Amino acid sequence: MEKDELLKRAEELRARCDKQSSTTASTFLTPAESYMVEKWSHNRSDCKLYMFGGHESCERKIAFFLPFYFEPEDVDFGEYIKAIKLTCPYGNPGHRDYMGALLGMGIDRSRLGDIRLSGSDAYVFCLPTVLSHLLSIEKVGRFAVKAQEVSIKELKLPPLKTEELSFTVMSPRLDAVLSGMFRISRSEASRQISAGNVSLNYEECTKSDKLISEGDILSLKGAGKGKICENGGTSKKGRLFINAVVYK
Repeated sequence: MEKDELLKRAEELRARCDKQSSTTASTFLTPAESYMVEKWSHNRSDCKLYMFGGHESCERKIAFFLPFYFEPEDVDFGEYIKAIKLTCPYGNPGHRDYMGALLGMGIDRSRLGDIRLSGSDAYVFCLPTVLSHLLSIEKVGRFAVKAQEVSIKELKLPPLKTEELSFTVMSPRLDAVLSGMFRISRSEASRQISAGNVSLNYEECTKSDKLISEGDILSLKGAGKGKICENGGTSKKGRLFINAVVYK
């Protein structure tokens, strides 16, 4: 979804929430779209936004606009997000296999949340409007699967694999931080940035000297993404400590 269209839709949902004093919700947003909506909401004193995708570890999330007297714990998210467990007893399809099978059923991507694999099972988050259709799935690739609805309140998923890092830089430039986060040389980091392989907060960034701040998200094609947790002070030699987490 284009940025202008996305923020226009967010404003419509916020206004409807305010007018009707009831919770409103978007479809599933990509991490980049979620970031844009959250950034937009920071400048709105009349906006009570909560992002959730069915599980605390989900990357694709729905933007919920809450009445001023509501807190997230007051919302029954099970009314807005459904989950399906797909069991494949005689094979081991990958994430791409599940995605292809689900989209092949004619489901729009915005109506699907995360697909999480756990052993021989896969858990799919979706909107209620496509639940019954998704439950009819019988095959993923050449493998037979059995689908059943599960409650998001009872769903237990393994946490995403992450690695916490701490390193130092002379300056919080993009090339220096990228080098420390992904354990590549400074020159290689600069090359990757110039090649357009690096995103800062989900937008391509080709400026090696761009200054990085706490909370920024860096992505490197083929290597994954990481988040700057905090700037942890300076060393005796004047180098800046950076604490980050990398998602594997």
